[in-house]
Amino acid sequence: MKTFNNRIFFKAGMLLAFLCSTAISFAQKKQPNIIYIMSDDHAAHAIGAYGGRLSSLNPTPNLDKLADGGIRFSNAFCNNSICTPSRASIITGQYPQTNGVLDLDIRLEPEKQYLPKEMKKLGYSTAIIGKWHLHIEPTAFDYYKVLPGQGKYFNPSFHEKGKGEWPKNKVKTEGHSSDVITDVTIEYLENRDKDKPFFLMHHYKAPHDFFEYAPRYEDYLADTEIPEPSSLYYQPNWGSEGTRGANDSLTNYIGTSVSDRHMYRNYNKFFHEDSLKGQQSAHVAYQDYLKRYLRCVKGVDDNLGRLFDYLKKEGLWENTIIVYTADQGMMLGEHDLQDKRWIYEESMRMPFIVHYPKMIKEGKEADLLINNTDFAPTLIEMAGGKAPEYMQGKSFARTLKGKEEKDWRTATYYRYWMHIIHHYVPAHFGLRTKDYKLVFYYGKHYLPESEYAKHYWAKQYYGIERETPHTWEFYDLKNDPEELHNRYDDPKYQEIIAKLKSELKQQREELNETDENYPEIQAIVEKYWDTKTLSE
Repeated sequence: MKTFNNRIFFKAGMLLAFLCSTAISFAQKKQPNIIYIMSDDHAAHAIGAYGGRLSSLNPTPNLDKLADGGIRFSNAFCNNSICTPSRASIITGQYPQTNGVLDLDIRLEPEKQYLPKEMKKLGYSTAIIGKWHLHIEPTAFDYYKVLPGQGKYFNPSFHEKGKGEWPKNKVKTEGHSSDVITDVTIEYLENRDKDKPFFLMHHYKAPHDFFEYAPRYEDYLADTEIPEPSSLYYQPNWGSEGTRGANDSLTNYIGTSVSDRHMYRNYNKFFHEDSLKGQQSAHVAYQDYLKRYLRCVKGVDDNLGRLFDYLKKEGLWENTIIVYTADQGMMLGEHDLQDKRWIYEESMRMPFIVHYPKMIKEGKEADLLINNTDFAPTLIEMAGGKAPEYMQGKSFARTLKGKEEKDWRTATYYRYWMHIIHHYVPAHFGLRTKDYKLVFYYGKHYLPESEYAKHYWAKQYYGIERETPHTWEFYDLKNDPEELHNRYDDPKYQEIIAKLKSELKQQREELNETDENYPEIQAIVEKYWDTKTLSE
């Protein structure tokens, strides 16, 4: 009798274990896999699905198909258009002063690697492959294979988990970085823990300057005339003294250029004879700049096609949320500017595409005003969790589900801190609504001059210690989407400008973005806040 009872208890225990295992397995199958794909400096207007002057070139057929099968966000923006701060905001769901990453030199502390930590709590295996650029080991991920710093385009080395202690855990590879990063991701997917859903951050280095593309793209667009922005040549009403100087006295100093305009750093000087001047220098340098850039973009898009084919072949396509974005936008000759950093549209705007056949209807477009602090809360909610209160961003999962958001922002905050460094861009902050943009150029580095000598850039960039003019700019984006006319002086906009200043002040306080810790900047803000006209 005792043996009989033991058998019953044993079978009951086995049945209970089976049911529990089945329930866990079922719950895991219900959770979607998530692949967060991010390229470096891939501007939205260099993706066919976003339209614009480059769409006729058909630069991104695979990304366009992804957008056609999902949802494309037309109003996605970063809060600081530079690699490290933007990536920190994406990982933390926080603005720079809260997560502490203001510029390219500050690392994100390990305890603030929030997004992978929250995903692990939800039962996900986590990995990051490619560009990391947050200067510290990505310890919160179960697996990583990341480029050291910016990384190399060709034959890149990686830090790989399980290959020794950071930062000595370097492994060498051969090939172009876009190809190699895709290879590594596919290998990871083949060998992943198949008992768990996965959260994978797949990050390309391309198309980061200096646009070193794989040799197979040498003939791509070689005989094509790339469409040019009108502001490359002529924009008499754009900007302010903060971006041009009094009577255009700083046009050869502020904002590195495509043409020969900038005295130290211009694309014409890097790749062509200095004898090219004016419009000729702009035209020739622009064509070179864009072809190199779009060849890198082509390499990314082709590799995404390879990755997407793998997901379909392995039966992962239907149950995987695929996000495609960039860490910021890129100035592609607009206003005769290169690089990013600016609050202007091409630099501040991010592509953001989401594909998930189980939930998102095909061919959707959303004009919801989102920024990079919202990405982590949204991904967490899509994974079945709830965004923690320490994150400042907001989930827009309702939009992905075809519903309206409640109490959403009407303006998104932006700030660039690295005054003059690298690309001679003055420090500034501002607001972007769906229809308007207000910018204040306070023109001073946040570090005191006594700290400059500690940094590698101290002797490389002329004039870091000097203040540039403190001015406002205002653009009516609905009537002037290319931002060609600064309307800050226009009497008919004064009421709107006053409201935006009030909103700007409120957001700076609510988001912990004031200058209480930077008294010299705070003094500039207070002195020029109520400036009525650009001439004052």
